[in-house]
Amino acid sequence: MIKTGSNFIHVGQIHVDTEPILISTVLGSCVAVCLYDKRVCVGGMNHYLLPFWNGNGLQSLKFGNISIPKLIESMIDKGAKSNTMEAKIFGGASINFSSCQTMMVGEKNILVAREILNDYKIKIVAEDVGGNSGRKIQLNLEQGKVLLKYTAKSNFGDM
Repeated sequence: MIKTGSNFIHVGQIHVDTEPILISTVLGSCVAVCLYDKRVCVGGMNHYLLPFWNGNGLQSLKFGNISIPKLIESMIDKGAKSNTMEAKIFGGASINFSSCQTMMVGEKNILVAREILNDYKIKIVAEDVGGNSGRKIQLNLEQGKVLLKYTAKSNFGDM
């Protein structure tokens, strides 16, 4: 039975659990990677804002190249194995910004997720990425399923 309670994650956060809970977030150009290992019933989600930490300042989970490996390591610490994990990727919407470089942040966030998961040989079994709409997602750790709802373009932002 699913435990109730708020397990909402914000930018730069990760939640990994063995309990049958719901983890949710809201995405615009940010990306969330959802991992699940049905063999040991461990699941988790991250939420990152930018694809790469460039080495300046502190390392942070708001960067995909930091957040995704940390999510995978946290799953392994709870008993999961990379060869039995399945991944689902969400987010990476295009948002109209003034600079060309920031317009591509959603696409770059998606690419970094695919590349890192491929490096770890974790199979991507589903994704809903890109486009112009934000997404609200909820990962059900009892079954490893994700419920997705689109948000109106004018009403979304990364949280």
